[in-house]
Amino acid sequence: MPSFHDIATRYPRATASLRTAADILRTRSAWLACALFLLAGVAVLDDYGMHEDERMQRRTARLTLDYARGRNDKLLRYEDRMYGVAVEAPLLWAERALGLQDSRAIYLLRHLLTHLLFLAGGLGAAALAFRLYGRRWLALAALGLFLLHPRLYAHSFFNSKDLPFLSLFMLALLLLHWTFRRDTARAFLLCGVGVGALANVRPMGLLLGAAVLALRLCDFLWAVDRAARRRVLCTGGVFAAACALTLYAAFPYLWSDPIRHLAESLAYAADHPFDMPQLFRGHYVSSQALPPEYVPVWFAITAPPLALGLGLVGLAALARRAGRRPGALLRNTRLRFEGLLLVCCVLPAWAAILLESTMYNGWRHLYFLYAPFCLLATGGLHALAMAARGDPSDASRARNAPRAV
Repeated sequence: MPSFHDIATRYPRATASLRTAADILRTRSAWLACALFLLAGVAVLDDYGMHEDERMQRRTARLTLDYARGRNDKLLRYEDRMYGVAVEAPLLWAERALGLQDSRAIYLLRHLLTHLLFLAGGLGAAALAFRLYGRRWLALAALGLFLLHPRLYAHSFFNSKDLPFLSLFMLALLLLHWTFRRDTARAFLLCGVGVGALANVRPMGLLLGAAVLALRLCDFLWAVDRAARRRVLCTGGVFAAACALTLYAAFPYLWSDPIRHLAESLAYAADHPFDMPQLFRGHYVSSQALPPEYVPVWFAITAPPLALGLGLVGLAALARRAGRRPGALLRNTRLRFEGLLLVCCVLPAWAAILLESTMYNGWRHLYFLYAPFCLLATGGLHALAMAARGDPSDASRARNAPRAV
């Protein structure tokens, strides 16, 4: 049987073409996978109905744009005025740009665009996994873990509240990672704009803003000289200013009374006055008096078992590495970024339990928790691969291991 070298010598052009195709598949595999997901999404687009909040969300965007243009102030008396429209406004602009009048065409367009944003979140997961672990197959694994969650995949068509926030949260994590790698004022300016837009979609986006400032504080404490401290303060100030200005500019409800209206939005997001009986573990419970295990149970029973198991492995691997190198949690390493993922995954759920936040329709208000959990699950898969190879250095081939944040 002829060897590959013999075939390559006899058919050099064909071999070169095959190598080129292999290189394309290897470097663009995540894009190709997303293209296949897009084809599948278009095929099933008609199979999903309307969410109960879709009409209300669309009306919020319309009233917000009217208020921003000075046409009327109906927004100030509207019950859903405390939601930003960083996602809803582009959806409304898209339907107007296409001149759509038929309601079916309008909502199919909305479903397609929100699904495209979900696919973009999957690409963000792949890119971030590759930056953290330096392996293309792990990037594909992160893409699959993110997109193949059954409940989230279905909601990616008709849920323009919670799924866009999940997708944008993943992209914001990627932006945050890139920002700390670059460590320039321009990078922190762009990060501030991104986090401000994220907080416009849901106030919980301010969690990432607080995380950035906390990491800057750590960098300030670890700075070796006065010039380094001055640079950290400058970039932190640029980030905070860009985040605040973006949130204010993109949230017209804040314009008349920024402090009071922002406080109202935060309070409403934490515990809004809505009581709906929820079927949980065979009994109906009030959405305003949920048991502490409500979110963990819903998270566990809706997550794919493989993702759930890998996530637990990732948490155990992170705890083991942190125990060996506790100082690394405060320094500029990949371990610090994984610690941030753990905080973003656990802290909101813990706060929701302590504050007894109102939730209903499962755990959809906390869908964004799956973004950091998905990356922790990818880290668990990486840890298993390293253990199978007998390689104790789990960061030996990570692309950005010395400075992942």
